[in-house]
Amino acid sequence: MSTGTPNSQLNGSKAGSERMLRLAGHVEVWFRSAARDLPWRRSRSGYHALVSELMLQQTQVARVLEKFGPFVAQFPSAASLAAAPEDAVLTAWQGLGYYRRARLLHAAAKAVVERHGGRVPVEDHAALLALPGVGRYTAGAIASIVAGVRAPIVDGNVTRVLQRLAAREGSASERAVSEWAWSEAESFVEVAVDPAAANEGLMELGATVCTPATPRCVACPLSRMCRAHEDGRVAEIPAPKVRPVRKELVLVTVQLIRADGAVLLEQRARGGLWGGLWQPPTMESADGESLSPTVAAERLAIRAALTRVAVVPFMTTHRSVRFIVFRGHIRDSGASHAVDGRRFVAREDLASFALSNAAKRVLLAE
Repeated sequence: MSTGTPNSQLNGSKAGSERMLRLAGHVEVWFRSAARDLPWRRSRSGYHALVSELMLQQTQVARVLEKFGPFVAQFPSAASLAAAPEDAVLTAWQGLGYYRRARLLHAAAKAVVERHGGRVPVEDHAALLALPGVGRYTAGAIASIVAGVRAPIVDGNVTRVLQRLAAREGSASERAVSEWAWSEAESFVEVAVDPAAANEGLMELGATVCTPATPRCVACPLSRMCRAHEDGRVAEIPAPKVRPVRKELVLVTVQLIRADGAVLLEQRARGGLWGGLWQPPTMESADGESLSPTVAAERLAIRAALTRVAVVPFMTTHRSVRFIVFRGHIRDSGASHAVDGRRFVAREDLASFALSNAAKRVLLAE
């Protein structure tokens, strides 16, 4: 009895490899002419790739375009970032949200200095994976794009392209779909002539052409090889992700304003929501909606007459937040309020404090 691999299986494997080779070739050619002019693409380096990939997690490219240049100008190397105080890093990160990423990037820079002499180990996929904040996707992106390592990458854009090409049903949040996508991505990069262009091109295709809504199939270099397009099922693949139910959170906060216009700020605890960032004095309160100004002042340890001025809604990934905003004015120096880490900050100096977007909205509430 033969113990070899059946011819049908060999033929199927060969056909799959040939299909992947054609896909990779088309993507590489397309990317060289269609790639967006992004600043981290102009000067390829492991450090720039590390910064941009951490910034791009769960953040739109347009927002990262605003922040990347100033950030790397302030911290031009892993060594300079590692040496910076955390507050300076968080302040430079303002506007990008998800501040945990800023702390992880800071920790990764320190690890790069301690373990690799300040140079991001772009050729060593395992060493990249060992850096704080660097997962399988980020390690693959840095290694393949900067050093041409044949490392697969899978993010939402890549998964969507691969699912549509194969008419693979299901949601990207399903474990089976995720495992399948990683297998496909590995086969894709293994046969690519230029792993960097192939991988980055696949991401670019998902970001600019094969988009979740209204994909531009007429502009897609892979449309003739796309089974979902052939079957008229592009709109239904992939299935939507199951969104988690957001926790309701009510926060009571106060704009305490000194005669010279300075406002009172405090720093949040390091862990949890907006950890380590600055904010107007704030507390969680289940009955915050019904608090009187007098009770709010007492609970916030504010010795001034307050007026309720606004309700500010704010959505995070996991929470639906409502800020109940009060306002008070004082005429003295405010020394009795500037205790326990609280401090008055002049309006023109607010930019030097790491404030969440939520805190900024609270300060602007009328």
